[in-house]
Amino acid sequence: MLRYSAYGELIILPEDDPNQIVDAMLATNYSEEFCLALDFSPGFIARLMEAGFLVMSAKLNNGDSGDNYIVLPKLHLVRSALFFENLHIKKSIRRYVNRYELRFDCDFDIIVDRCVQVHGDAWLTPPLVAAIKEIRKQNPCFTPGSRKAHPASFALYRNGKLVAGEFGVTRGSVYTSYSGYFDEDNAGTVQLILTVRYLREHGFSFFDLGMPLPYKNDLGAVDISPGEFIARFRL
Repeated sequence: MLRYSAYGELIILPEDDPNQIVDAMLATNYSEEFCLALDFSPGFIARLMEAGFLVMSAKLNNGDSGDNYIVLPKLHLVRSALFFENLHIKKSIRRYVNRYELRFDCDFDIIVDRCVQVHGDAWLTPPLVAAIKEIRKQNPCFTPGSRKAHPASFALYRNGKLVAGEFGVTRGSVYTSYSGYFDEDNAGTVQLILTVRYLREHGFSFFDLGMPLPYKNDLGAVDISPGEFIARFRL
């Protein structure tokens, strides 16, 4: 049984099967990108991630009644996906690539906290960050091909200094990017390029970049439908 808010957003409860919710969204041509949920428990958030949702959140404006937050599971109406054979590296950036070292699954908490510091907590709210960190604590080691959500990080170093990073979630053969930052020019682009190379070399099928943006298209990402995304995500 599907439940909707007064404004038409689909409501997901902890007892629901997120995979069945996704199937229903696709079958009914759900026209919204966001669903609504109230449970920030790590197990529930992990199950949303494992179903293909990019899990966001927001603070509710309740005046003086204290901070209240809502979970916003997002299934993009248009998804940006980078298939490795399509990677495009601009000539202007090629000379920078070999100046850096990429480390997988390093400095996770530092990178998450830096992303919040740089971009704010409008959607990376404190309870969502706490849930993501707890999911990683419960599943600390990346296992290739695992169907369990594993919050992962990519850290970019130059001369031993952390200069850029991003974090996201691995599930099966897909890595979904959540947020990233850079502290020097060109480092963010190099980090993405080296991340693509790492994913290709370690058996991933594609790089899920979430919302389409011009810089992603410049790297070779293409727009795919939610149906195609879920079909590929579940392989």
